[in-house]
Amino acid sequence: MARRGQEPRKIEVLCPCCGATLTLDAELGKVLYHQAPPKQATGPDLGAAAQLLQKEAERREAIFRQSSDDQKIQSELLDRKFREAFEKTKDQPTNKPIRDFDLD
Repeated sequence: MARRGQEPRKIEVLCPCCGATLTLDAELGKVLYHQAPPKQATGPDLGAAAQLLQKEAERREAIFRQSSDDQKIQSELLDRKFREAFEKTKDQPTNKPIRDFDLD
């Protein structure tokens, strides 16, 4: 036991589970003080998540624009093919199609 006028012997221990600092009285074997561990950023980084979402939105927009442009080009291509085929066949006479029973 500590004598009068002497301060009891103290031991500081770091908790292996939570990282808190415990101050123990060596003679009594009891906790005198508890200091909570420093706060650590355990959650996701919201700034990085926001940047990732922005990049994904830009990528989706670029893909959509490219798809839209491709669709316009495809539409123009089909229109030109139709006009060309129409020009080739507009001067040809239209004949009645031959059916199988017409050949008998």
